[in-house]
Amino acid sequence: MAAADARFMREAIEIAHLGVRAGQSPFGACVVRDGRVIARAPTTPCCATAIRPRTPRSTPCAPPAPRSAPHDLSRCIVYATGEPCPMCLGCCYWAHVPRIVFGSSLADSEAIGFGELPYAPATLPSGAARPLLVEGGVLRDECLSIFKAWQARGGRDTY
Repeated sequence: MAAADARFMREAIEIAHLGVRAGQSPFGACVVRDGRVIARAPTTPCCATAIRPRTPRSTPCAPPAPRSAPHDLSRCIVYATGEPCPMCLGCCYWAHVPRIVFGSSLADSEAIGFGELPYAPATLPSGAARPLLVEGGVLRDECLSIFKAWQARGGRDTY
């Protein structure tokens, strides 16, 4: 594991813990460009759109924008505490993200009650028009600690 991967995964883990303390789901993510975090957020259903940089043109109804638009994450890496669901994977692909690094697996999420589709996200982009590398297991045990904190908190919902 590269030192940068561990550093940025810890950033995603920190934001996930903040989200859990605020009553949100046990997932977090950050977007890194050129060695700098440009966006970070606890993630919830419809989460992938929550982590892109915000500008007035980043709304779903915005007119088409040039290639350097806020939705163009072609020079970015997404670090997520959990393996991407189909929706998040699709959003990352749409935004031209070339690489996703995650910690806990979909099976880990399912084990605590989240309803996940049984698929291998690393294989889905293999037939796509552009590459999308999906790498998992980075700081998995630290990511699983978020699940424990979430389970210890009452009043939680799964989806």
